[in-house]
Amino acid sequence: MKNIIIRPILTEKSNALAENSLLNQYTFEVLKSANKIEIRKAVEEQFGVTVESVNTSIRPGKAKARVVKGRHTKGRTSAIKKAIVTVAEGEFIEGFYGAEDFDEVELLEDEQEANA
Repeated sequence: MKNIIIRPILTEKSNALAENSLLNQYTFEVLKSANKIEIRKAVEEQFGVTVESVNTSIRPGKAKARVVKGRHTKGRTSAIKKAIVTVAEGEFIEGFYGAEDFDEVELLEDEQEANA
């Protein structure tokens, strides 16, 4: 099977979505040819979580211009496809930014139960 997930997208907004336990959404850059069903299967296989929904969007490439050896050169950056994956309640993806916070919360809860 081809590698559908290229990399996680780590921005302030995507980190806020991942850290919010009510939303449980993670953002990935995926192949432009991948559909939602393929993305769902790839995330479930790779991270061992249950995916509730997948939202996708394609960000068009940006026009760039620069001067090289006295000549004006134009070009474009590549377009990318983003997938925002919603994971089932109570599950999270290990290693994604913000996942360490869930471990700390669980440890704090365990300590509070032990002290009670």
